[in-house]
Amino acid sequence: MRLQNPLLKSFWIFCWLAALALTARAQLPQPPEVAAKAWLVMDVTSGQILAAKDADAPVEPASLTKLMTAYLVFDALRGKKISLEQTLPVSERAWKMPGSRMFIDPKMQVPVEDLLKGMIVQSGNDATMALAEGVAGSQERFVQLMNDQARALGLKNTTYKNPEGLTVPGHTTTARDLSILATRLMKDFPQYVHYYSLKKYRYPGTPASNDTNRNMLLFRDPTVDGLKTGHTEAAGYCLVATAQRAFADVGQRRVLSVVLGAASEKARANESQKLLNWAYTAYEDVRLFEANQPVATPRVWKGKSAELKLGRTVPIVVSVPSGAARQISTEVLRPEPLIAPYKKGQAVATLKIKAGETPLAEVPLVVLESVDEAGLPGRIWDAIRLWIK
Repeated sequence: MRLQNPLLKSFWIFCWLAALALTARAQLPQPPEVAAKAWLVMDVTSGQILAAKDADAPVEPASLTKLMTAYLVFDALRGKKISLEQTLPVSERAWKMPGSRMFIDPKMQVPVEDLLKGMIVQSGNDATMALAEGVAGSQERFVQLMNDQARALGLKNTTYKNPEGLTVPGHTTTARDLSILATRLMKDFPQYVHYYSLKKYRYPGTPASNDTNRNMLLFRDPTVDGLKTGHTEAAGYCLVATAQRAFADVGQRRVLSVVLGAASEKARANESQKLLNWAYTAYEDVRLFEANQPVATPRVWKGKSAELKLGRTVPIVVSVPSGAARQISTEVLRPEPLIAPYKKGQAVATLKIKAGETPLAEVPLVVLESVDEAGLPGRIWDAIRLWIK
């Protein structure tokens, strides 16, 4: 049957194109139903957020606040401002902290490493305060450092009012910000992340009533190695969980889930496990380029070298729906013409990655080898060639 009416023909073409667009979008796996106020799951290896709900909605972080406290303590350790063996005093303020505790008191001088274990495993508010005061001199100064660090990490919707996470007006964050903080914590301080996999800890001489890590997934899933739980009446039950599993094609693949405002301790563990398992089965990682491998070598003008090597100093890995690896296509977006000089590490282009017609990721490309400006004769010659071109 031929369509004689041009309007009718245009209508059917529009419907056909719309159906194609919907089909392309439908390639993305549908995430599971998650019983939480807000949640997010990301592939840390590729850096992609695979699915999320209300990722930018403000929420109370409860003891997930301690992820930032740990970041600052780890940074102080790296800068040798403190040491793991160094002992810190326990102030009256720290001793009287409400909520979860590791049961230290002002008669004690506690090593930094034990305070870290008390904060991470026991979620001790007393340990957290002792660390904050030991690093910054006072809680108030430490909170200022927390907010400064939040800005530096790009946590756009996070404001801290205390180091431990007790409910205070204005003490808020988001699922997206927590995912950024957690990934940076693991990336910047790999030498300290093992503390988050400890299942039990108790400081000698203190009660054993609070010696078990509240992250139930550490006891259920051997691939889970962190990170932190949180709970207050206002925040509900929260968990930032991460797992690392081995795959033949890309090696170790790390996934992170953020579950906020679940109904119970069991529920936050169940929903987190659901997200981790879904990410590993619904998506696969594909290594597109090795570290320092040129992705593109475009012509560069007025430089001592004729080409500019663009790539990444780390492998470029992309998460794609399982079975869709053959549909991957890439496109390099860059300015034209490229005029020297260019410094090593300078961001110049963007690699756009798609599966079929579905956008997956955009990866910045940097200069792998510096290209200095050519001498005057070379610059003049290239200027003439550019003018002719």
